[in-house]
Amino acid sequence: MTEPTTRATAEEERAQRHTGSASLSTAPREPQLPQLGALGMARWAWRQLTSMRTALFLLLLLSVAAVPGSVFPQRNIDAGRVADYLAQNPATGRWLDRFGFFDVYASPWFSAIYLLLFVSLIGCILPRSRQHLRSLRSTPPRAPARLARLDEHVEVTTSLSPPDALEAARTALRAKRFRVHSHDAGTLSAESGYLRESGNLLFHLALTGIIVGMAVGHLFGWRGDLILAQGDEFASSATTYNTFSPGPLVGDDAVPGFVMQLDDLDVQFIETPGRSFGTPREFTAHVTVADTPGAPPREADIAVNHPLVIQGSDVFLLGNGYTPVITVRDAAGQVLYREATPFLAQDGNYRSVGVVKVPSASPKQLGFTGFFLPTAEPTFANGPVSIFPDAQNPELALSVWEGTLFPGGAPQSVYTLNTEQMTQVARDDGQPALVRLKPGQTYELPGGRGSITFEEVKRFAGLSIRTDPGAPVSLVSALLATLGLILGLTIKRRRVFVRVRSAQDEGATGPRATVVTVGGLSKDSDPGLAAIVHAIGAAVHDPDAERTDRS
Repeated sequence: MTEPTTRATAEEERAQRHTGSASLSTAPREPQLPQLGALGMARWAWRQLTSMRTALFLLLLLSVAAVPGSVFPQRNIDAGRVADYLAQNPATGRWLDRFGFFDVYASPWFSAIYLLLFVSLIGCILPRSRQHLRSLRSTPPRAPARLARLDEHVEVTTSLSPPDALEAARTALRAKRFRVHSHDAGTLSAESGYLRESGNLLFHLALTGIIVGMAVGHLFGWRGDLILAQGDEFASSATTYNTFSPGPLVGDDAVPGFVMQLDDLDVQFIETPGRSFGTPREFTAHVTVADTPGAPPREADIAVNHPLVIQGSDVFLLGNGYTPVITVRDAAGQVLYREATPFLAQDGNYRSVGVVKVPSASPKQLGFTGFFLPTAEPTFANGPVSIFPDAQNPELALSVWEGTLFPGGAPQSVYTLNTEQMTQVARDDGQPALVRLKPGQTYELPGGRGSITFEEVKRFAGLSIRTDPGAPVSLVSALLATLGLILGLTIKRRRVFVRVRSAQDEGATGPRATVVTVGGLSKDSDPGLAAIVHAIGAAVHDPDAERTDRS
């Protein structure tokens, strides 16, 4: 009874399998993909982030993200130009400011790319470093059985015995800086070019060092910019700079308390007619510095690319321009405003724009905006223009406004005039009042509003004082990156294999009793590999010649 029952059961199973296969053929199931889970997704994301392809993409993306920093003015460099841009482009400027285009290097999106690149480089370097260390400790691989199949190979017959032929090949390979190992009798395996991978790792480590140096400079460094007119004195503190940008971990006590006076600004331009006419030839600021308050002063010079070092801070000369000394009086002759007012150059001939704000004027506040022209074209046929950058025919051309200088009490740049709640002052004939003054001249404002006087012209120096503790790290890293790039591009990774066998085993007779086969491989295209393979073959074929070459 048991056997028929078992047979019937087997037939039923076969029928079920047949029915199942038929149903599968008519209605195939959809493939079931494995579920990665949270850990699997995290592992996959980490592998994608630490791949070389992602690191290169992030490096390219970081370069592209830095482009707006050179296209748009930056607040930490020139807050006045940012204010001018926002005033001239209120619609687009508001959105650009919202997305951080005027503070590119401190924006969240730039920092995110920066941090992702740093993590990607670290995740790429660590496994490659472990693999490189293992390869340095390991021996070259075994020689292939058929060296004649390699792209570069040579076969020679020599009178040396097999052991002597191997020793000659070993000596020749070591002379060419190969690491040699013999896995089996009658074979040699040699490898060179380990510095190629070392150079690649050094390059990536140096890139990481540059990023670390930039981060250190951002966190612990600071920068202060100021405009200093001739004859003026400046006492350094966190509150006396025109713009001050400290790092997140910088306190006010980190700013050195030196005192500096601009004695003279030597600026020379080429006056010879020709293509170089008006080109600047020299910019040198002559200053007197007291490293600490009360310390004996010392004289020093600041030139382009030659900063002055004060208590570990570098003082750079970034620019220069003119500060006309302007005096504004009321109708009774009382002085309401007297300052050396900086005007910012707009072109190579120093056509400069500036603003004079007189909030103490009555009954309405006064504002003046316009141009300073170092060498004014006298006819103004094409408007107020300067035909030479040096102050050979200085002139002021200003328009006059009255009303509320600071609507809503909102702060604004000293280089712009907000005219939303102001009207332009007109002459008695109804035409706008336009002021043209040369040094020493005075213009009486219409309607008994007082007067404005152009006293004299001074130069100013645009100075930037910086402390960047990460600069040495970035400099050393940049040099190491260059070295690593040179090693990675010039050194070739090569493997050379040697096999020897007795020619008598193949029925050959005569004095040449050993057949030597030399084959070579290279990781990349290597035009010099063939010469090395043939040189090893020649050294075994004629060891005396190789010995002569080495000597």
